[in-house]
Amino acid sequence: MVREGPGGAVVEVRVIPRAAKSVLAGERDGALLVRLNAPPVDGQANAALIEFLAGVLDVPRRALSIVHGDKARQKRVRVAGLGADQVTARLKGTP
Repeated sequence: MVREGPGGAVVEVRVIPRAAKSVLAGERDGALLVRLNAPPVDGQANAALIEFLAGVLDVPRRALSIVHGDKARQKRVRVAGLGADQVTARLKGTP
């Protein structure tokens, strides 16, 4: 789900758009499952994903980028400045 990549950690994410609210919903097929309260139209879901993950990981939005799957539900998101262990800990809610 989270691995080291060039320039930071890379998180495999599975997005479910048009949910009632944006939440982490566990793991599915080796990817972080994120339900987003945004439609998959004109990049709104991608923007909502970056905003949501920035809040969860406590990093600025500019530290996150979608490196694969821009128009798909299965995405890879790079987190610049954090290692895989740090990202995993923050996703689990430990300091």
